[in-house]
Amino acid sequence: MAAAPVVVPRMKLGSQGLEVSAQGLGCMGMSTYYGPPKPEPDMIELINHAVAAGVTFLDTSDSYGPHTNELLLGKALQGAVMEKVQLATKFGVTSAYGKLDFRGDPAYVRAACEGSLRRLGVDCIDLYYQHRVDTRVPIEVTVGELKNLVEEGKINYIGLSEASASTIRRAHAVHPITAVQLEWSLWSRDVEESIIPTCRELGIGIVAYSPLGRGFFSSGAKLIDSLSEQDIRKNMPRFQPENLNKNIQVFERVNEMARRKGCTPSQLALAWVHNQGSDVCPIPGTTKIVNFNQNVRALSVKLTPDEMLELESSASADNVQGDRHSHIAYTWKNSETPPLSSWKSE
Repeated sequence: MAAAPVVVPRMKLGSQGLEVSAQGLGCMGMSTYYGPPKPEPDMIELINHAVAAGVTFLDTSDSYGPHTNELLLGKALQGAVMEKVQLATKFGVTSAYGKLDFRGDPAYVRAACEGSLRRLGVDCIDLYYQHRVDTRVPIEVTVGELKNLVEEGKINYIGLSEASASTIRRAHAVHPITAVQLEWSLWSRDVEESIIPTCRELGIGIVAYSPLGRGFFSSGAKLIDSLSEQDIRKNMPRFQPENLNKNIQVFERVNEMARRKGCTPSQLALAWVHNQGSDVCPIPGTTKIVNFNQNVRALSVKLTPDEMLELESSASADNVQGDRHSHIAYTWKNSETPPLSSWKSE
């Protein structure tokens, strides 16, 4: 007998009124970074399948491609489908002359927003994040321009990604921040020290990207064998041989617990994120409908406090080897911006 479909609940993200599906869909890997772009018809089918299943919170960025992921979503979400979704995109990551850069100056913010509106085919973006903080521009200046875009009806809600606690506070003082997106999973937990408490104090929703450890908690070491040469995970420290041998042990502990629970390791890892609180929305990405269906079923995996502790012990900081990025490492730790008094508008 086929399993009954999972009903995807709704949740309030932040305290400004945005309501989304309790699990989102990260769309990055459909177009870039995790190997070559996937076939467009297949990705449009996946996106529409997700929306029909109740996963209506979709995450993209102008840097994915660049631009091609937003264009994909614009094609997939035409007509009545667009009315059902909560669309989040981002600005601020650029690649000029082959070098990664971050921008948050007002002129760039406005131009980036206009570009995303065109590519997505919408008049207003539901949630607009600063993808990475520009440490040359006071955060008050960047958020001030985002506030203008809200007042003009071009965006509904403002978000930050990979921002420090102090940056979040400064931004929130200019205009309420609805959500902070950050990497949070069983093996990426340092945000729990100050960023998560700050978000909760200020009533800011938490959006967890890479909740499956960039796919590691789906298949363990087998993941590495399946990656193409264009996949950025090949260069990530945790997937290097000197770290992978230790990290495989983490996966095996999670896998053993999943067997006892009667679920997959990816469902267990995702359920751990869901169990962090009603203010947390994970956005696992996938390019396959079968994997999407498996991820949605994580919503029905319930964990006791003892099981949460067992999972956390299995994937403690002492057991996980390697940084989470090979570049822009720990960007939130370096996201301090100059004081507003130092800014001279052009």
